[in-house]
Amino acid sequence: MGDAGAAARAARGDGAAAAGMRVFSPEYYALCAGGGMLAAGATHLAITPLDVLKVNMQVNPMKYSSIFAGLNVLVKEEGPSSLWRGWGGKFLGYGVQGGCSSASAQIIADVGLSPFESVKVRVQTQPMFAKGLIDGFPRVYATEGLSGFYRGLLPLWGRNLPFSMLMFSTFEHTVDFLYQKVIQKRKEDCSTIQQLGATCLAGYISGAVGTVVSNPADNIVSSLYNKKAENIIHAVKSIGLRNLFTRSLPIRITLVGPVITMQWFFYDTIKILTGLPTSGGLPRDLEKVNI
Repeated sequence: MGDAGAAARAARGDGAAAAGMRVFSPEYYALCAGGGMLAAGATHLAITPLDVLKVNMQVNPMKYSSIFAGLNVLVKEEGPSSLWRGWGGKFLGYGVQGGCSSASAQIIADVGLSPFESVKVRVQTQPMFAKGLIDGFPRVYATEGLSGFYRGLLPLWGRNLPFSMLMFSTFEHTVDFLYQKVIQKRKEDCSTIQQLGATCLAGYISGAVGTVVSNPADNIVSSLYNKKAENIIHAVKSIGLRNLFTRSLPIRITLVGPVITMQWFFYDTIKILTGLPTSGGLPRDLEKVNI
């Protein structure tokens, strides 16, 4: 396994060299961070309306009983602009998280995300709370202090850590399966379109799988930040064990699948444009290694 790791690092180094940079150099990490910020921030910004609906379905399931009924209620009662509440928290918060860009860094990434998520949820579910980040941050601090930004950090870790680990693992296995069993060619022998197609399909599948696992913690996050519950135990009791797994799951799969797909697409497109290899798949050098 050690030889395989060395070969993998060498393969990544060849791609980085093609881009005119050393692997693991400051420029290499800057490119990865920039790609992650752009991919995560832009895609999360695009699905803000569905996120507004998702959070409201979680904290008020009786009023927002389904996707279409919930959208109708939001637009009818608060106008079309209500669908874009919290867009700043989505763009900046998930941009910060995406800049950390790996499962191993998720603990640190969520520390950066938590304050944005705290304000975003309140803005999306409490129309009179604040208009956005500029007035939302001081409002949270004035009413709850610094702890108000991190009251949902533990369930945020409980949502994003399993999601990231399972998503990355599923992505890698799916990409390998597609090249070996479906395309039946080495990644290096495939066209750019084929490689990005494999990336997108693997991205959607990995996003859907990660969503199912992370759904209970996502419901708890919304409950805590919206002050529907005082702590995690209270949130679990008030939501109910069955609802933790089922509430808002359809809309989360609807929005998370495309988001993860587009993130991988943007990320790999940036890598292609800078001379780096696309994500996943068995590098040419690894085929010579007996694992």
